[in-house]
Amino acid sequence: MMPTFADVERARERLRPYLAPTPLEEAIGAAGLWLKLENANQTHSFKCRGALNAMLQMDDAARARGVVAVSSGNHAQGVAWAARILGLQARIVMHEGVSRRKLAGVRRLGAEAILIGETYEEAEAEARRLCRELGATWLSPYNDAHVVAGAGTVGLEIIEQLPQTARIVVPVGGGGLIAGIGLAAKHAWPDIEIVGVNALASPDMYNEVYQLELPLGHDTLADALPGAIEAGSITRELVGEFVDRIVLVSEDDIRRAMQQMLFEQGWIAEGGGVAGLAAIENGSIELDRPTVAVITGGNVDADVLRDVMDV
Repeated sequence: MMPTFADVERARERLRPYLAPTPLEEAIGAAGLWLKLENANQTHSFKCRGALNAMLQMDDAARARGVVAVSSGNHAQGVAWAARILGLQARIVMHEGVSRRKLAGVRRLGAEAILIGETYEEAEAEARRLCRELGATWLSPYNDAHVVAGAGTVGLEIIEQLPQTARIVVPVGGGGLIAGIGLAAKHAWPDIEIVGVNALASPDMYNEVYQLELPLGHDTLADALPGAIEAGSITRELVGEFVDRIVLVSEDDIRRAMQQMLFEQGWIAEGGGVAGLAAIENGSIELDRPTVAVITGGNVDADVLRDVMDV
């Protein structure tokens, strides 16, 4: 099932009692740039939007069986948070190299965290097996119409908070966020430019759009943008329809953007979360029109933060 603009509008009404709009603030030293601070959201990531929207539409029988998810961290915390609110049991499979901060967040929120495998793909295989065994609801981090619609509420907020927006820049992993934002924003303003940003170490959507075969890696500061996108994901079609272009950023670009967020804006943001800002700072995206960069998350391990900040 493909989400519609009406689905995004309904998602906003469902989420309204639980989630306040996140801040939109001007970037310091960059005229014409604003930052949409999803790192200020519940669980410090946009992922709680899609997870909660999906769970709110489960019937009583499905809720009784619980949910299973796979995640490198932010989706896991979003699922755990939403499950706690609704009284569901959540089992979340994470690979062994996952951020300690994100793992601790899942456990603090009361979900069962299962560590297995060295890569996201290995963790996903185990999560799908477990889901079949339990008869639980599978909650994809991106390949789900309800998750995409929930993420699309970010786009609605941007439209309302800054009506002159002419471009939205969005980090891209599985594509759920940019698909939802593109769906919402293009419905309101067909001429708005939607730009995705992949980490060079995780360029799957870039490869898809430009029919390339850049290699996928796993060692990246953008650990929230991992691995390959599953075959048949609805986000591939949605990105093709609503995203104008995708650009790449290096690890050095990401590091500098994390430093800028802390030292200039006063916010802690994770590597995957600042990919859009990194693309603007490295010149891949010119500030020739009012632009919003979505900062997607702020969950960073202390050792990673110390290394990035060189302290």
